[in-house]
Amino acid sequence: MKRELALHTDKYQINMMYAHWVNGSHKRKAVFEAYFRKLPFGNGYAVFAGLERIVGYIGGLRFTEDDIRYLSEQEENYAPAFLEELLQFHFQGNVYSMKEGALIFPDEPLIRVEGTIMEAQLVETAILNFMNYQTLIATKASRIKQVAPNDILLEFGTRRAQEADAAVWGARAAYIGGFDATSNMLAGKMFGIPTKGTHAHSWVQSFSSEQEAFDAYAKVMPDEVTLLVDTFDTLRSGVPNAIRTAKKLEAQGKKMIGIRLDSGDLAYLSRQARNMLDEAGLDYVKIVASNDLDENTIMDLKLQGAAIDTWGVGTQLITASDQPSLGGVYKLVEIESATGEMVPTIKISSNPEKVSTPGSKDVFRIIGKNGKALADYICFPEEESPRNGGRVKLFNPLHPYMHKYVERYEALPMLEPIYVNGFQVYTLPDLNEVRRYHREQKDLFWPEYLRKLNPEVYRVNLSEKVWTSKQQLIAEHIQPEIE
Repeated sequence: MKRELALHTDKYQINMMYAHWVNGSHKRKAVFEAYFRKLPFGNGYAVFAGLERIVGYIGGLRFTEDDIRYLSEQEENYAPAFLEELLQFHFQGNVYSMKEGALIFPDEPLIRVEGTIMEAQLVETAILNFMNYQTLIATKASRIKQVAPNDILLEFGTRRAQEADAAVWGARAAYIGGFDATSNMLAGKMFGIPTKGTHAHSWVQSFSSEQEAFDAYAKVMPDEVTLLVDTFDTLRSGVPNAIRTAKKLEAQGKKMIGIRLDSGDLAYLSRQARNMLDEAGLDYVKIVASNDLDENTIMDLKLQGAAIDTWGVGTQLITASDQPSLGGVYKLVEIESATGEMVPTIKISSNPEKVSTPGSKDVFRIIGKNGKALADYICFPEEESPRNGGRVKLFNPLHPYMHKYVERYEALPMLEPIYVNGFQVYTLPDLNEVRRYHREQKDLFWPEYLRKLNPEVYRVNLSEKVWTSKQQLIAEHIQPEIE
């Protein structure tokens, strides 16, 4: 049964919508932007994901009779006329977004929503929910891919994910970030992700001997044999028995694909297993490893000379265990005035990093003559410089005296129109196209921005007009202290 998501929102969104409706301000035009303030995992970049689910959510955004009945029972006593308006609701605004797979950075608009204050407010919670989680997992997956660029990566996280949606959409995000397959069959069905799996320890335990278990499995699926060899004793029992099964397959003209290690000293066991397989003439048999892996353990195992070809990564990836939230925010940047003019708005905070940047904005990726990204450039839509190839001033917003001018460059627009006046104008790409786009994005950056440890900081620059506007609004709203 299809799940309706109109109530997949925070209660204060409904309360603000109602207050605007009572106040008569619910049809005022507004612009919100979603972004994050700090890169996750200490990484040098993040990977944008979640757009496909956001598109589906907005396209199907309707309140059902049952939703309205539930709202009518709330203690706020929403007026029947308001609830009737919700029953007729459908999104009629504009949405601009980064493309999935894009490399993204702090404080730049990732999604821009334009519409009435009521509809733009309603979609905030779901947009952040979908964007924050999937971007986090795609970034984690891309980090893992950076330390194992030539190996096969398998997403094994379903049973440890925070419920079914996280498992399915997390598998998709991992695929965007560079993983090659998932163990989740539903994700495979929904998104066309290749599925991979071996067998559990329980398979071996259910037979009278490990050898019998291996032979029975190979008999049923002779072309897809990867055997889990650590149920009893990896080197004295598991690997020798797997070798015997592999030889029986060879006699049938078949080849065993691999063995899997799921416990113990993976570096030592993989090296020993590799030697045993090679000595048996089974150099084509691959070694798969699992057991609470992440980018840190994989890098350490590689430094120890582990003979592992394929990595099954589960809990640490699907839960983003070392940083389980992205912290993306959704802020009002423009509002319609009483005269019908759109005016910029700002949020002031005693925490400088929380001060928002006012005005509706576009993002351009400035590519130098060497084909590598120089900086991201945030400007107002009406500014011409990056579009017409005019000279662009790149400066550090925190230290404006640090600047340079760029004249020979390509400006790639990063925000794509997704919905215009409530109609979807963007064709969602095939998931493999998204993966390819992510690889192309990484190719635009020098390795120092992509490395796992101490990455170089990639600059996100404001145009002089955006920066000046922000300073003016800050000065208007902050009164100097007098002692």
